[in-house]
Amino acid sequence: MTKTKFQVTLMAAAVALLTGCGGGGGNGDTVEAPAGTQGVPASATASPKAFSTYVASLPADDRAEPLDLDGVMPPTSETAEPEESV
Repeated sequence: MTKTKFQVTLMAAAVALLTGCGGGGGNGDTVEAPAGTQGVPASATASPKAFSTYVASLPADDRAEPLDLDGVMPPTSETAEPEESV
């Protein structure tokens, strides 16, 4: 009897936890990304120099939101000289 009571209590707790995860709003409104989480602008991927300039201009703050790099391919050049590191 104790095992069955425990199982019923565990199932009730699981249902209560999963119920909290259920809704998503679904009203069709889109949420604007907070400042600092936008991706790399297209102008920064125009050339290796533009990309280096953009990356050098980013603040060096470990507490800042990470930069979204999904789908970003840093530009390369077969003819341009490498940029000096700062």
